[in-house]
Amino acid sequence: MEIGVRILLAFLVHQVAHVGGQEDGGHEGCVPGFQVKHYQVADSGPFQKGQPLVQVEFDDCAGNEDVTFEVSDPSFQVDGDLNLVPHQDVLYSGPVLFIHGVSAHTDDMAQVEIIGLPVQSQHTLRNILGLGQTLTYRSKRSLLVPPMIVTENQRAPFPRPIGRLQVISTEKSGNHIFRLTGPGADQDPKGLFIIDTDTGEVSVSRSLDREAIDSYKLEVSTTDFAGNLIDEPTLLLITVIDQNDNRPIFKETRYAGEVLEGSPTGTTVMRMTAFDADDPATDNAALRYNIVRQSPDKPSPNMFYIDAEKGDIVTVISPTLLDRETLPTTTYELEIVAKDMAGSEVGLTGTATATITITDENDHAPEFTHPLFEASVNEGSTGVVVNLTVDDRDDPATEAWRAIYSIINGDPTQSFEIQTNPDNNEGMLSVVKPLDYEATAFHTLLIKVENEDPLVPDVGYGPSATATVHVTVLDVNEGPVFFPDPLTVTKMENIPVGSFVASLNATDPDILQIQNIRYAVLRDPAGWLSVNPVRGTVNTSASLDRESPYVHDNKYTAVFIATDNGNPPATGTGTLVIHLEDYNDNAPYVVPSVARVCEDAHDMNVAIVGGRDKDLPPNGAPFKIELGKQPGIDKTWKVTRVNSTHSQIMLLHSLKKANYQLPLLITDSGVPPLFNNTEVKVQVCVCKKNKMHCSSAHSHRASLLVLLATLLLALLCL
Repeated sequence: MEIGVRILLAFLVHQVAHVGGQEDGGHEGCVPGFQVKHYQVADSGPFQKGQPLVQVEFDDCAGNEDVTFEVSDPSFQVDGDLNLVPHQDVLYSGPVLFIHGVSAHTDDMAQVEIIGLPVQSQHTLRNILGLGQTLTYRSKRSLLVPPMIVTENQRAPFPRPIGRLQVISTEKSGNHIFRLTGPGADQDPKGLFIIDTDTGEVSVSRSLDREAIDSYKLEVSTTDFAGNLIDEPTLLLITVIDQNDNRPIFKETRYAGEVLEGSPTGTTVMRMTAFDADDPATDNAALRYNIVRQSPDKPSPNMFYIDAEKGDIVTVISPTLLDRETLPTTTYELEIVAKDMAGSEVGLTGTATATITITDENDHAPEFTHPLFEASVNEGSTGVVVNLTVDDRDDPATEAWRAIYSIINGDPTQSFEIQTNPDNNEGMLSVVKPLDYEATAFHTLLIKVENEDPLVPDVGYGPSATATVHVTVLDVNEGPVFFPDPLTVTKMENIPVGSFVASLNATDPDILQIQNIRYAVLRDPAGWLSVNPVRGTVNTSASLDRESPYVHDNKYTAVFIATDNGNPPATGTGTLVIHLEDYNDNAPYVVPSVARVCEDAHDMNVAIVGGRDKDLPPNGAPFKIELGKQPGIDKTWKVTRVNSTHSQIMLLHSLKKANYQLPLLITDSGVPPLFNNTEVKVQVCVCKKNKMHCSSAHSHRASLLVLLATLLLALLCL
């Protein structure tokens, strides 16, 4: 009510402003507001939610941003596309609706006139605005709306009456009109049911399908001739009665099941289920199942039974006859028929096929095809030596058929291994540790075979589940064997050429044969060794040098070969490792060889130099580093020991920018010691802003003082 009053006031104000604007002459260009002020709509109602009545034309000349609309009847609204639509189902509406549009740029009104509505008896302002409508006073009366039924699949002619509504009133009858609304009448599916507005007779206009919609809920009301509501809407329930117009349908045309052989009679195999779209509360959907064919029909045409109501397929055949190994086939095909009407003769049927597989259980033990298997193998070789075959009547490629082999006797050293070939179920006996003919020339193994699955309780493994395997080892000419291998000896480096190093020892494992062995060098990286071909003694053929690149971790490695005179000859290799002791045969040297110092440096320390020696302690450090034997050198330079390997070089006074060669003498600690005269290049540089500018000229020997002293001595000699 408040919305209607507010819109009315806005409408009156707008009309006054509009008249004033006309008197002022208006203005050219875009006029903000409704571009059309008056609309007419032909509709007699009722109005469905979301169904547009009319599209209004509104433009605030600024893009229509933040525009709001109000409608005099709150059951209606203006959507984003400027359509006037009900936001709920509306049975009745006033003949005139006012729309109020407001934005920051305009405030305008429009009028919508609905043509075709029943004429109202009062044309007050409240009625036009839809405010505070009241029902006409009625005498005591009653609208009788009995539930109605209609059978599906009816044939023409249509419409067909299905029931009648009645008004019981103390007043004179005939002053009302019946109205029928809801899905099936004025809503989708529209027009299925119609009502005689005078008599209240309800009819169906076309054939119905219960499986699509099984009932309809409509509303019946009465109005007077002016369209005023007399009897409020009352529920009318129309039920669609089922006919048997749908056959039973199986979800699949073929079903698969399986049953274990030897299963007890009455074992459930599978369930067959069909669906009937008819009314489940009637016999139209009451299904009964039956087996009409079994293929093959051996050993009995009735090996299976199906529960007529549940559809469960169970076994009928005895466990003894349900033997997979004796049946003519392992798969049986059943044709199943489902019939509605509880299986009566007039029922409709649907058909499907069930394939039942008789699965295997482990009721047959594997048996070796032979009690004894024989094999031969060369000594020293490995691999498969024999394949063991078995028979098993169970289903191949199942755990009841697949074999597991084990060695139960005759292999104390675990030199053999047996595995199952997955392709043919044979046992593959292999040698995994080389056999020695001289130790044992003949092996007898006892092999057992089992299945992956355990046997059924009343079946056991018989004597054929074991077999004997004879393995003969063939003699092969084996190569000589060195002992020990590797052979390790310790020698001093630089021993005289021809010195004895080691004596090789190779023996022939073929103890039953008398063979000779000859030795030769196979790999001698530095070429330092020679071997006596008969005795196997190793001597030096060159000087041994611990500092050689062929020596690693003080060890030199050589490989020798021993060959017998068998047919064919066989060879063996052995390794000799010589651990070389150090001899003081390398003079020490000084690092680094170049040092730099600034000519005006306050710190006279030039550099720290260290000693290096290729020899090992005690033939290396501690080192003694001192000035070389040159006259007057100690007036400019000084060498001070820092530790056992390093010394400090110092200047006793400043020198000018130049390069100087400082002679040094370094001595190691060997017995006898070795020394080395060496020189360190000292560059005296000009230092500015953390940069050193050094001379690229040749170096002066010792120092300027030494040079002056030398010139003075030369003049005195003249």
